[in-house]
Amino acid sequence: MDKEASSNFGKIVSIRGSVVDILFEDDLPSVYTVLHTGQEKNVLIEVLIQLDLKRVRGIALTPTQGLSRGMLVESKGKELTVPVGGEILGRMFDVFGNTIDKGEPLKRIERRTIHQLPPPLIKRNAKSEVFITGIKAIDVLMPLERGGKAGLFGGAGVGKTVLLTEMIHNMVGQRKGVSMFCGIGERSREGQELYHEMKAAGVLDDMVMLFAQMNEPPGARFRVGHAALTMAEYFRDDEQRDVLLLIDNIFRFIQAGMEVSGLLGQMPSRLGYQPTMGTDLSKLEERIANTDTGAITSIQAVYVPADDLTDPAAVHTFSHLSASIVLSRKKAGEGLYPAIDLLQSNSKMATPATIGLRHYNLAQEIRQTLAKYQELKDIIAMLGLEQLSIEDRDLVNRARQLERFFTQPFFTTEQFSDIQGKLVSLDDALNGCERILADEFKGVPESAFYMIGTVDEAERVAVNNI
Repeated sequence: MDKEASSNFGKIVSIRGSVVDILFEDDLPSVYTVLHTGQEKNVLIEVLIQLDLKRVRGIALTPTQGLSRGMLVESKGKELTVPVGGEILGRMFDVFGNTIDKGEPLKRIERRTIHQLPPPLIKRNAKSEVFITGIKAIDVLMPLERGGKAGLFGGAGVGKTVLLTEMIHNMVGQRKGVSMFCGIGERSREGQELYHEMKAAGVLDDMVMLFAQMNEPPGARFRVGHAALTMAEYFRDDEQRDVLLLIDNIFRFIQAGMEVSGLLGQMPSRLGYQPTMGTDLSKLEERIANTDTGAITSIQAVYVPADDLTDPAAVHTFSHLSASIVLSRKKAGEGLYPAIDLLQSNSKMATPATIGLRHYNLAQEIRQTLAKYQELKDIIAMLGLEQLSIEDRDLVNRARQLERFFTQPFFTTEQFSDIQGKLVSLDDALNGCERILADEFKGVPESAFYMIGTVDEAERVAVNNI
């Protein structure tokens, strides 16, 4: 009877796909309240709109098969919550905080609502620090910010997920922090492979995984990012640890919001996106911050529809980022992995005050060399390399050596490439670039720089090939 007294009951008046309207005679549930319905109370609906004094409209977070008009709906006045604490490390969850890794269910663990406010400005740390990844191209040309947000932009199949998994491997091994992987609307195969790869690499004990797969309703895909952030905020604020949050794919979050908005009957804006896209994205992104207690550093894969960087989803995401890593299908076609477009990618951290004068000048010289090579490519294609001046030929040689030096064998692709993964320190990467630009390797073929770690390996490769 106590349970009945604390609950409020209504009934379903209409069902349109994932959108359900519910009538409550009194005590209308507030926005974000989770309602339970279905034969076994296993269908969850989150209230998004109060239509009038007696009706609310919600989006189903689970499939709505079996629902019918007149069916009883129970409200306990609670929002969607997820478990937090040290016990969640090494586990895999869904958006409701249920374990999905066939392990033991969690018992008597603290739960927090997924709808949290971003940290106030007074608690944020304004100091800029570089976040070293161990990947040459990123650390030299587009350094990441500790507590910042970096975007991985690219179309389908250019290596976004591979780059994310490599960063998990490097970060957990180097920093001993906590890594969180949030899969939004991606393939279940990728989640399974990632789980087993991390387990084999021995880094699963410092990881948490959350997934809302492609086949799940848009409501679940729209909320899994908030659930992951609630877990990450616990480690940052309560345990004062640094957290690396990897989101694959932030475009699917925007896409889920578009589906929810369309189902709710809101008028779409440009290219069919929801009119509240900027607000929806900000509610998620503003919670990722560097505070006095710790930092949540986020790296987000961003699917770019039709490789069009002017798409509203890509443009809105750009505005939140401190670094943009653009992946190129042309580079992937040439076998230059990671397939990063070195000229289109950039970082707000690449200033003399943050990374130092030596690093900044070197990065600028590399960009100038690659840009000049880009201009000369048309002449080379039409007239051949022999028609260039000696200075231009030397520049082309340096640029090609640099392009291949920025390729790197990954730990997470060892089983496919049979090349052992390499972690390269920032000093080694900068020294290698300096020596290439100083023409120290003038007689060394460019192929010797392909898929190596430090630049010293190029000399060994060249000697072995003679």
